[in-house]
Formats: sequence, structure tokens, C-alpha cells
Amino acid sequence: MAAPSPSPFLDPGTHATANNVGILQLRRDHLIPAVLSPTADAHYAEGKVENTRFGSFPHSTLVGQPWGTQVLASVVDTGSRGKSKKRKRDSHDDAGEEEAEPVKQEEAEPVKQEEAEVVKQDMVVKAAAASSGFAHLLPPTPETWTLSLPHRTQVVYTPDYSYILQRLRARPGDHIIEAGAGSGSFTHAAARAVYNDCPGPQDTGAASNGDEGTAAGMSKKRKANMRAGRVYSFEYHEPRANQLQAEIKHHRLEPLVTVTHRDVYNHGFCLDDGGIGPDADCIFLDLPAPWHALKHLTRSPPSLAALQSVAFPDPALAPDTHSFRSPLNPRNAVRICTFSPCIEQVTKTVSALRSLGWLEISMVEIAAKRLDVRRERVGLQEEGLRGGNAHPANVQEAVQRLRDVEGRAAVFHSMQKEKQEEVMRKAEARKRGEAVNGHGEGGQEKKKVKMEGVPPTKHDRRAQTARELESRTLFNEGRLVHRTEPELKTHTSYLVFAVLPREWTQDDEDRARKRRRRWL
Repeated sequence: MAAPSPSPFLDPGTHATANNVGILQLRRDHLIPAVLSPTADAHYAEGKVENTRFGSFPHSTLVGQPWGTQVLASVVDTGSRGKSKKRKRDSHDDAGEEEAEPVKQEEAEPVKQEEAEVVKQDMVVKAAAASSGFAHLLPPTPETWTLSLPHRTQVVYTPDYSYILQRLRARPGDHIIEAGAGSGSFTHAAARAVYNDCPGPQDTGAASNGDEGTAAGMSKKRKANMRAGRVYSFEYHEPRANQLQAEIKHHRLEPLVTVTHRDVYNHGFCLDDGGIGPDADCIFLDLPAPWHALKHLTRSPPSLAALQSVAFPDPALAPDTHSFRSPLNPRNAVRICTFSPCIEQVTKTVSALRSLGWLEISMVEIAAKRLDVRRERVGLQEEGLRGGNAHPANVQEAVQRLRDVEGRAAVFHSMQKEKQEEVMRKAEARKRGEAVNGHGEGGQEKKKVKMEGVPPTKHDRRAQTARELESRTLFNEGRLVHRTEPELKTHTSYLVFAVLPREWTQDDEDRARKRRRRWL
């Protein structure tokens, strides 16, 4: 049996493939996700199509393209949209002499599934490239998914979750609890952080081929005994939980992510499958009142005083001392992060963490801005060039441009005056009855001499700049400048971090003393 293909978020490969997720980048911050399906579509003859303001992109032109390819828009027949095959068939039958009798379902010859798929694919019309419009085809990553996902709630952006995962020390093989999944931005980032491609200790077939004594067999056995990374995501809103579960299934992240619809304030984080729980190493709470959920994140049942200090929402559902199960990893220290937009939430969360034994409590606010680093070319020689600022770079250039404008204006007015005087002379000559001739050779020569000293026109300046462009190195000209964005692209929130050390018993102390004596 062949192993299932990995998620495109973990191993996208080198090319876009059918029935996988692809990201269309239209602009820097405008991305569109799509599950690529090159088969026929009921609306378009070209198959499934992504319609954007920059053109139409049939999926048949995207499948098989290397990631990062600039894909040209296509000419799509939008006139056939919404017309089913039955309507088209009826319209053709009406044009004939007599209408054909419809075939009954019982009399129709059965068609195999494979043949139906072939017929369906043959019906796709090859799309023709449009005269303008393009997009870039990108592989799916947590970063591109955050910018393109459908917003069901406010999302955790890349500057926030990258810092959160670093402070939580999320590593491959860890288990992460996420409460308040929302749109799934942090879920995808956490799944990539803990992924280690290990089947887990329950799969013992990796080293059962009789090669336990070899190095390859030992590595397979060690890999099979390693713990696989997991993300346990909890969401209170059932429609959002179901939609996130569908997205996780489409992205083939089900082996890594478990989505559960639950009120974690009252019912905790332990799973209902009878196991020991998530066995979590890291915790991320994106909840309105995270201090209500902290009672379940302890290694032992919290005392009555601790429950009263954190205002448990429903005392009747308080953790039972006899049936209490901890969702935390008992072998390692556990780190937590809460995501709160108000400082009042932070104060209540910090008070609850202190009451329940969490240590190293700190708060961080992330205010991320992008830096636009580029070379700034300023000067009149940049006129007509893309990326340049065609303004005077100094006073000398400004004065010279004013002199050129005034010089051309003076020549223009003098020529207008001479023309007017010539007209007056001709008029007087006609009154006297004299013959009137044109400018003659002397007049043309005089005009040519006068135009030689005139400053160049705008058209002449641009033509001169285009000729000089062949010998210029624009990438190395100008000043290297950087500017920050005027506004933040993320919402401001407060991140509270804390550490819960592992329980230290007398047996652990005795083992540590013996180990120290052995080393001494």
C-alpha cells in the first residue's frame, strides 16, 4: 500500500499538481488560494476558472507549472456561464426539424467511472492567452495562507505567530494546544513547526523487516519510537470548527492536526478518546478570558483557593480531584502564551498564572513594520524613466531648467513678432499693388540659424535620455534609502508568556544526587 502524499504545506514539490492547493499572487498583499482542478466545469468550457481584476486564470493553465511562474491571463468564454449541458442540447434540438425523444434513465447504457472521467477531461477547451494580465503561482505556506485565507475571525499574523512559536520553543515532535482556532492561521504555522515525519511508537512496521541489527534498521526503529508532532486545536464556535476541519482535510494535515469543538472554560483540554490527553509541551490561548481556562492547565488538581482566585465560570464543573487528568507533558517544562487585545485581560491572566504556579511571567507587544529599501534616483536626467524622480536634484539644475524655459519662450515670442511684422509688410505691399513673394531662401536660412541656439524641447530631452540609457547602470545609481510603512499591517495585541516547570519529587531528587556522585 502506497503511503499517502504529504501535505503541500509541508512538501509542495517543484510543480503545481492537480487537487492540491495553489496560491495566485496578484499584488504584494493580494493573494488568492485555490484547489487546482483541471477537469471540466459546469460554468466554463475551459474548466474551473479563477476570475480576478487582472484577468481569468483557468486551472488547466496552472497545473504542471513550476512554483514562482508568471502565468498569463486567458481569454475565457463567459457567455456560456451558467448554461448547463441540457440547455445547450435542447437549444441544438430546437434548431432541427424535430425534437429528439429523451432517453430514459433505465435505457441508458451504464458508463464506467474511468470512462466518465476521460470524457469529462476531454470536454475541457484549451484556453487562449489574453493580451494583458498576469499572476504569479506560489506554493502554499503558512505565510501565504495567512494573507489569503477566508477571514472568519481576526487572525494571528506572521510577525506574531513566528515570535510566539520561537518563545514557546516549539520543535519537531512537540505537542501544541491551541484554544480559539478561529480562521486557522496559527494552526497551519504550528503544524509546520512540530512536523517531524515520524509515524509514532504505535507504528512498529518501520523496523520489522529483519534488519534491526543494521544501521538503517536501528535508525528506522529509533524513528518509529519517536513521538510524532501534533497540534490539538479547540474551537468554541461549531460552524467555525467544522469549516476549519474541512480546510485541514483539504490541506491533508489531518495526521498532524486534531480539531475539537468544545468549551475549554468548563470542559478542559483532555480528549474524549480515553487516552492520557494531549501531553502538550506548548500552549497558545487566543481566548476572550484565558484566565478561565488556566484551571485545566495544571499538573495536579488546583486547590479551592486557586479556583476562587481565578473566578471559575461554573463551580459545578470544577475539575474533580479523583478524575483529574492533566493535558500537560509530565516529563518536560511547559510553556504558555496568551493573546489578549486589552491590558485588563493581561492583568487578570497574570494574576491567574501566579495563583496556579506558573513562573517567568512576562508580557510582550509586537508592532511590526515593513522597511522599503531601494535606490532613489533624483535628477532631470531621469525624465521619462521608470523608477526615477524627474525633479531637480540641486539648485543648479533648477536654475538651468528655468533658463532653458525662459530661453525657449523668448525665441518663441521673437519668432511670433517677426511673423506678425512679415504679415503687416505683406498687407502694406498688397495695398501699394506690389507683388508679394514667400519667405524665400534668405528667410528659411535665417529661421534655421535662429533655431540652432534654442534649448531642446521635452521630446528632444526624452530622446536623448533614451539614447544615454544604453550605457547607464541604473541598479547602482542614486542614493540607497529606506522608509518604514506609515501604518501597521497587524492588529496590536499583548502576548503573555509563562513557564510551568515539571514536578520534582523526592525520587527525582535521589536520582539526581546519585548521578552527581557518579560524575564526581
